[in-house]
Amino acid sequence: MIFRKPKNALEGHGKHAPGVSDIVEDETIPCVKCKKTILADQLKEAAFVCPYCRHHFKMNARQRIHMISDPGTFVEFDKDLVPTNILGFPGYEEKLEAAKLQSSESDAVVSGECEIEGNKIGIFVMEPAFMMGSMGSVAGEKITRTFERALKQNIPVIGYAVSGGARMQEGVVSLMQMAKTSGAVKRHSEAGNLYICVLTDPTTGGVTASFAMQADIILSEPNALIGFAGPRVIEQTIRKRLPHGFQKAEFQLEHGFIDQIVSRLRQRAYLGSLLKIHARRGY
Repeated sequence: MIFRKPKNALEGHGKHAPGVSDIVEDETIPCVKCKKTILADQLKEAAFVCPYCRHHFKMNARQRIHMISDPGTFVEFDKDLVPTNILGFPGYEEKLEAAKLQSSESDAVVSGECEIEGNKIGIFVMEPAFMMGSMGSVAGEKITRTFERALKQNIPVIGYAVSGGARMQEGVVSLMQMAKTSGAVKRHSEAGNLYICVLTDPTTGGVTASFAMQADIILSEPNALIGFAGPRVIEQTIRKRLPHGFQKAEFQLEHGFIDQIVSRLRQRAYLGSLLKIHARRGY
């Protein structure tokens, strides 16, 4: 067969989306960058960062929350919010069920409150195994509610972004989340509250064009892809080769689009320091 559709784990009922290190079942795992073999337990202890080349493997949302929050302080909100096929898009129910099985989450965002080095914050973390972290109505609602709760308490918000963009199965309802989340960020900011966003690989599409790039402090993990359209789409549109490393975190830092690149191993301490520096009375 000459034209064969590539296999897509999100359209089946496989265990996990490719590259998502939420459960490491093998005793060893090869690094996708340096190709060296790593003990699975060693990789977990190192927050899924290769000890040889410092490549950052993908993590799921709950692993990130566990990594940065003070033990026992995370309280989850809005877990009961689940997406529905509001537009009657063909096959969307099946894709949602597959994504739930692969990610063990009800949608692409886990949200709540926690403490980082004693500082109380609102937090949302996007889940890459749920339809590539695509933003639909539920993801947008969870993020918006995170800012609204934080505004009532005058506490900071920390968000972790990873996304392929807006969820096409929800059409204009998905695109509306860009405006809704942006409005929530603005109201939170106008009250003098801090918002920090950590961009991970990849952060693209409507997420980049809205709340991900509207933070007071924008951080990124090393080598993360950050942009609106992907490099291949841009090259095909302008019919020119892009510079080496275009849209990678290092490129974005050099050109002023992000504030700092922070290795996963330093993120908890780094975020804790930022929260203390920007603390307001009553936090």
